[in-house]
Amino acid sequence: MAGTAAIAFIGFGEVGQVFSRGLVANGATGIRAYDLLFGSDAGQRLEDAARQIGVSCGTSPGEACAEASFIFSAVTADRAEAVAAEAARWLKPGQIFVDVNSAAPSTKQRAAKAVEASGADYVEAAVMAPVLKPGLKVAILAGGPKAQAAAGTLNEFGMNLTPVSEMFGRASAMKLCRSIVIKGLEALMVDCAAACEAWDVKGPVFASLHATFPSIDFHALAVDMRERVATHGIRRAAEMREAAEMLAAAGLAPGLASAIADAQERGARRKGGA
Repeated sequence: MAGTAAIAFIGFGEVGQVFSRGLVANGATGIRAYDLLFGSDAGQRLEDAARQIGVSCGTSPGEACAEASFIFSAVTADRAEAVAAEAARWLKPGQIFVDVNSAAPSTKQRAAKAVEASGADYVEAAVMAPVLKPGLKVAILAGGPKAQAAAGTLNEFGMNLTPVSEMFGRASAMKLCRSIVIKGLEALMVDCAAACEAWDVKGPVFASLHATFPSIDFHALAVDMRERVATHGIRRAAEMREAAEMLAAAGLAPGLASAIADAQERGARRKGGA
């Protein structure tokens, strides 16, 4: 039986909705959320989703999170630091700000500094896979002095946080180093498939690839990865720009990560994704 903890979300997109649904199913009550789109025509779908799940909509982030013990920041990589800085104006001691955005280690470190200046605590959280299939059980690496305590409480509600370091940045580095490969493979497959189609050589090319990597169905992989990029490419492009920042901060060439970001964005726009 789960204990009690007041939980709020800043950002109520896919992550906020999936996590809220799982938390409610595991006994969490009184969940509140705020999204920048609330109150607009574009945000009506999000507000309807919140009501269906059993989540109350706040009129501002401070109002939505005022009584929360745990506040999840689930926005986009390019907004992660700004949201943490804004939250520092109304956060208070005793609250834990859980940053699940796919941002660079340096971004998380700056966000942590802003949050801790308010007296609240900051937990870096790196979500290691798409959330739709695993739901609340998706693997999350947690970092910071309060990572262990946060995991102890949130895992009682069915979450899957694994503390990996008391230092901010390490969890995000593990996430983004993996993302260079995953998002890079997606970009490669999308461009490869497009080039094959332009020259009508998909059959022999994919057969050749299969001969080299016999465990992979390249036809299915190309379809799957094209759909991923079309659906999530804009968000993944922002994540890969954070990976480029991570590489540059380490004195490594960021060009490949930046090119992957461009390819993800290009693939999403080509298919009308967002």
